[in-house]
Amino acid sequence: MAPLNVLMVGTGEYTTGFVSGGMTGSDKKVGVVGLTMFDLRRRGKVGKLGMVGTSGSKYPAIRDHLQKNISAVYNNLDVSFDSFPSDLAGNDPESYKKAIDTLSRGDAITIFTPDSTHYPIALYAIRRGIHVLITKPAVKKLEEHQSLYREARKSNVFVFIEHHKRFDPAYADAKARAKTLGDFTYFYSYMSQPKSQLETFKAWAGSDSDISYYLNSHHVDICDSMVPEYRPLKVTASASKGTATDLGCTAGTEDTITLLVEWMKRSDHSRRATGVYTACWTAPQHAGVHSSQYFHYLASNGEIRIDQAKRGYDVADDSEGQLMWYNPFYMKYAPDEEGNFNGQTGYGYVSFEKFVDAVTAFKEGKVTLDELDRRGLPTLKNTIATTAILEAGRRSLDEGKPVEIVEQGGWWMFWNKNTGRGLV
Repeated sequence: MAPLNVLMVGTGEYTTGFVSGGMTGSDKKVGVVGLTMFDLRRRGKVGKLGMVGTSGSKYPAIRDHLQKNISAVYNNLDVSFDSFPSDLAGNDPESYKKAIDTLSRGDAITIFTPDSTHYPIALYAIRRGIHVLITKPAVKKLEEHQSLYREARKSNVFVFIEHHKRFDPAYADAKARAKTLGDFTYFYSYMSQPKSQLETFKAWAGSDSDISYYLNSHHVDICDSMVPEYRPLKVTASASKGTATDLGCTAGTEDTITLLVEWMKRSDHSRRATGVYTACWTAPQHAGVHSSQYFHYLASNGEIRIDQAKRGYDVADDSEGQLMWYNPFYMKYAPDEEGNFNGQTGYGYVSFEKFVDAVTAFKEGKVTLDELDRRGLPTLKNTIATTAILEAGRRSLDEGKPVEIVEQGGWWMFWNKNTGRGLV
């Protein structure tokens, strides 16, 4: 079978490492999606590549950036791609439709765009028989998540949510060990990024989405994947404000958001657990890490603690003016001895390869959609609780009260105590 053709939707930091006219100042200086796809094409797993944004005028600079910082670094790696809209085109928010229309049924897209755009882009592709990878959060609303699931099954396509932390070796090992530690009791997580990221996200931060959707999505998903025998019952959210607004974000933009989640064991409703998930995008500029990320998992017969901010690897660099802790386990950018990209074992790369391999196996008839769900991959079916918790958190902040989640016959909804009915 021919290699999978992939269209990359979104041309920003995560796809190309190119932001506001130049290389991003974050740890993703040459991006993740584009570099991974270029290398998968070198390895024969991916065929034709395309990229679509809202403005074609960026492409000459993006191509120059990719040529200098990827092709020239990795043994002349081919960084060519078809672009939409054209280089001379003006702003076109719906250019993704024209780009997707050039694809054939069975091709694939990746979506790395603002949260509110995930649903319409994914739906448009799914209805045309295109397989889809969506960055987290999958969507902002539970109703949209379930709609995509129904449409994907109707169109017989695979949809994968890019929860790369599931493939972090330490997190994956923790998930396996948690099965032997008895009943789930407590989970606490913290994840942050420096306030400089608000410059990258200023177009949507606090207005189109929030820090909980952006960062809490990581550990809410990890917790849910560790305890599939439990489901969330109630979410109460709290937030701090002030710093993001001082930095120019929309009035009311939260600095940190904490979600307090009550979990219940499906087979024994007397068994309850508590999850506390905190996300922040106003962390200090000179903390030495791009992202602090850690969690504590407590069960009836043991506990697990993971701190993935400092992994026993630090670098003192006068140009940085401080000690830095890097994470090559996510994306390893150093070339191999032949000059080729050598980051295939990084969990950021693995996540995309899992998607490409799953789509290829599905197209070859080697696996079904149900089998892919049973493998525990972050599919639409396996990430529905995460979307429910994240939206419940947003509702809790907006309404100033806890939000209850119910599941009936495989259908998830929020419970309205006043009417005694579910709502979505």
